[in-house]
Amino acid sequence: MSNGNGVATTLTNAAEAVADTAKSIGAKVAKKAGKAVKSAKKSVGKAGKSAKKAVGTAKKKLAAASAEAKKEAAALKRKGAGKTKAAKKAATKAVKKTTRKVAKKNTAAKKSVRKAAKKATRKVAKKTAAAKKSVRKAAKKVAKRK
Repeated sequence: MSNGNGVATTLTNAAEAVADTAKSIGAKVAKKAGKAVKSAKKSVGKAGKSAKKAVGTAKKKLAAASAEAKKEAAALKRKGAGKTKAAKKAATKAVKKTTRKVAKKNTAAKKSVRKAAKKATRKVAKKTAAAKKSVRKAAKKVAKRK
């Protein structure tokens, strides 16, 4: 479909040029994207390695701490730390019991002392009241005689 002016050829050449430019641009973009993907993979790999390393060291530290704690617990058991605690508890219980008994005896003694004191004060009060009565009577008699 040529009309002799070369319009079709010109259009074909222009289309080919656009296609070539698009291809080259696409290739550049793909190349750059590939590089970005490569660098991203590299950094991910590095991050993964460092994470593995950190986890490994943490595990080792925990294992060491656990082993140390177990050794310490075994040493304490050998020394008899648990036994002394039980002995201390028993001793404190015994002390508490004896103090309770002594306290009960003291309160009983105090009660009996109080009762005796009350009785004595009542007797003294009765005697003083009687004495006061006799004094009053005597005073009345003396007043009557005057």
